[in-house]
Amino acid sequence: MKWLAAGLTFVNVATVCALLLGIVLGGLGGTIALISFLIALAVAVLAYWQTFSGDVSPDDSVPRSDHYRVFFWLLAACFGFFAFRSFCWLLFIDANELKIQSVNNLGDLALHIAYVKNFANGVPLWPDNPIHAFSKMRYPAGTDLFNALLLLLGWDMTRGLILAGLIGTLATFYALYKWGGSFTVAGFLFNGGLAGFEILQKWKFLDYQGDKTIAWKNLPLAMFVTQRGLLYALPAGLLLLYQWRAKYVQGRAFSETPLPSAKPARGGGLETAAPWQKPPLPFWVEFSLYASMPLFHLHTFIALSLVAAFLFVIGNRGVRTQLGILVGAAVLPATFFVWTITDHFRARSLLAWKPGWVQGGGDMAAPFFKFWFLNFGLFIPLVLVLVGVCVWRVWRSKAGFNFRSHPVLAFFTPAALLFLFACLVKTAPWEWDNIKLIIWAYLIILPFLWTDLIARWPIPARVGVCVALFASGFVSLFGGLLPGQNGYTLAERPEVDGVGSAVRKLPATARFAAFPTYNHPLLLQGRKLVLGYPGHLWTQGFDYADIERRLKNLMQGAPDWREQARYLGVRYVFWGDQEKENYAQSTRPWERDATSIASGNWGAIYDLEGGTPALDR
Repeated sequence: MKWLAAGLTFVNVATVCALLLGIVLGGLGGTIALISFLIALAVAVLAYWQTFSGDVSPDDSVPRSDHYRVFFWLLAACFGFFAFRSFCWLLFIDANELKIQSVNNLGDLALHIAYVKNFANGVPLWPDNPIHAFSKMRYPAGTDLFNALLLLLGWDMTRGLILAGLIGTLATFYALYKWGGSFTVAGFLFNGGLAGFEILQKWKFLDYQGDKTIAWKNLPLAMFVTQRGLLYALPAGLLLLYQWRAKYVQGRAFSETPLPSAKPARGGGLETAAPWQKPPLPFWVEFSLYASMPLFHLHTFIALSLVAAFLFVIGNRGVRTQLGILVGAAVLPATFFVWTITDHFRARSLLAWKPGWVQGGGDMAAPFFKFWFLNFGLFIPLVLVLVGVCVWRVWRSKAGFNFRSHPVLAFFTPAALLFLFACLVKTAPWEWDNIKLIIWAYLIILPFLWTDLIARWPIPARVGVCVALFASGFVSLFGGLLPGQNGYTLAERPEVDGVGSAVRKLPATARFAAFPTYNHPLLLQGRKLVLGYPGHLWTQGFDYADIERRLKNLMQGAPDWREQARYLGVRYVFWGDQEKENYAQSTRPWERDATSIASGNWGAIYDLEGGTPALDR
């Protein structure tokens, strides 16, 4: 626990310090990166010494047999294989091609590389959006900012991305285990419904959950590898949940055995930990992890805030005081980070009533019972059984209804509310993105599903339930990881390197007119385009039709192309293979009316404000 708290604090403090220094000094640089890391290292050492290590996990509620130890190490080996296969080949070189291991990551990794390089180019913070001409960056890019610091300190881009992935995976494994034991680790790694059982027909390991008709994708493959913010947000969020459970339910999450000094709270509410029971984290670490979470992953912050609000409502005066201080102190910094990543609150709200999550439309649509059973299998029926068991225990309890006597309800209830919210209200243009909330409802419930239900059953029943819950996800995970293909091409190395050499001395704040696509070499060098990939623009809530029309007129060489360029803030026109293919009818007036400042096999760059012609490269 000490190392987890220290590591997360290091990432958190380094990123926040770099952001604040970058805002004051007008951008990042090597000196800022070094200062941020030195400050973070000192604070991380303090976090290590002040974190309480006398922690337990739900696995301590069951006897430790030899069979159990074998299961744990097999599970650890699976997690290790996932990390090795997913991140050691996250981005790799094959001859003249830059490739990635997962097809799910083509668009996502390209965007993260653009953000990392954009930060490292030293642009003023918070930066202009590299994929939209009239916006600040609309993304919780804390993890990318941290990777930019590694790049500024001399780490190769690929090695930095791999390092962050491997360490984030290790931290997530440990946090999952401490929050929910081996069952929760398996639940994260092998989540799935019934899709994977198709192996009984095809007899071949494939990512069956990756099919376009399946909504509940394999979380490691579809989210953890692609959503780089989760590398920090998952372990940090789980650590905060662990802190609140230890702090407010007196360690009773694993057993119904009363503690020797436990006393009911007045009014039957949740009570604070006994004086002899020290919570794992010091307050300042708890505060820093919670308050800065919007910078790394906004949906995680929303989920944690809902849990904190529910604990506040059901708590007694002591709980409310402590949570009130935590949340009250976090209001200003959290608001600042939300203001920062939402283009100063100009990102329009996307909340809309959309019951059924993705059940009602698109490729994933299906009848009610088929949709939920196909995607979640036995999980939802087990949760309903757990609800019934909890109600029965409350009914027969002499202590009556209170959350201290039944701590499972203190976390199960906000998780259920979070799940219902995600299934009823659309929070993004693509309603599938609500999975960023659903994953937290799922992870919050898993430990209690084990300790308060499955772990109380005979061993054969436990084994059968675990097979029913996790076999499908096991098949899908390894179907997506096993060797058998040589990766997917992200870009051509000579093109990316050539463009990088050409733009190295150009202003980092200049905006380019180019074809909007996810893997444009300019984006992979962190440069700003008028528009990026339409799929990214759509998911960030942009209405870009007018800008796209103006960009097309410019690139086609319309009579008013100069006026369009001025309106879009364009300094340079890029003309490469993708532009030649997609603007084949262009008259290319910049070839005679602007200055060619660089050219090569990758294409040419034209300066609309004049400049000194460059030799071919």
